[in-house]
Amino acid sequence: MQDYQYPIDLDWTTDEMVTVMNMWEALEKANEVGINNENFLAAYQQFKTVVKSIGEEKRLGREFEKVSGYSLYRTVQMAKKNQKKTLKMNG
Repeated sequence: MQDYQYPIDLDWTTDEMVTVMNMWEALEKANEVGINNENFLAAYQQFKTVVKSIGEEKRLGREFEKVSGYSLYRTVQMAKKNQKKTLKMNG
């Protein structure tokens, strides 16, 4: 796991920041070592309780992809289609 500057909003509560950071960590795991698919989707559902608008989700996703190279959108799409227990992005 790299040490990225996770995109967060300073107006969020501590709990909301933790929820969003858990999503970025799950995204890293899905791209680097693999993660349980259900756990990834659960982290995404929690993330959506904080980041409700698609515009904000896209903005945060782009910010994270810029520093990490990992696409939130592509990873979520793969997780939704994934039939396996583990989610591991290729490349």
